[in-house]
Amino acid sequence: MNLKETLAISGQSGLFKFVSEGRNGIVVESFADKKRSFVPATTKVSSLEDIAVYTSDKEIALKDVFKIIFDKESGGKAVDTKTASVDDLKKYMEKILPEYDRERVYVSDIKKMFSWYNILQENNLLTFEEEVKAEEQATGEQKSEKPDTAEAKDKKTPEGTSKEKQAKGKSKPKEKKTAQPVRQTVSKNAGKPKSFDGK
Repeated sequence: MNLKETLAISGQSGLFKFVSEGRNGIVVESFADKKRSFVPATTKVSSLEDIAVYTSDKEIALKDVFKIIFDKESGGKAVDTKTASVDDLKKYMEKILPEYDRERVYVSDIKKMFSWYNILQENNLLTFEEEVKAEEQATGEQKSEKPDTAEAKDKKTPEGTSKEKQAKGKSKPKEKKTAQPVRQTVSKNAGKPKSFDGK
């Protein structure tokens, strides 16, 4: 799930998809009605990829919170922000992320977060399985690097040995050529001498 091009625009409800960059702003497309509009550079625009949620001891990326909701709801929707009361939103937040910072995370933030999740869910953009497969594949590739290196080393050893043997094999005929008996054998026999066979 790529949230980098999924945008929240100040003063506008819902989410928008980045389309292109203009001279004095950007062009976006609404997930609600698929209409495109121009957003001036002076408008505050936030990528969901850069948003995190405060907890008691750290910050959790928004996409990781979405993954928690996705798992708890078995891929279904979160609480309906249009009908849920303030208490309902708080209780649901405690269920999803019990350690969230109650002082710095406001009800308005909670409402936005669950609303954004539902928009992504409706548009089938919560593709966490692909991310898991990509991570597993990356981990597998890292693990396979060491055996490959070891195998490469093993392959180098016999190659080096064979080259040494070939070098030794080639040196033998030179020694025989300098010997007088070998010259006589070559001249007397019509066939190839044994030294040509490397024996």
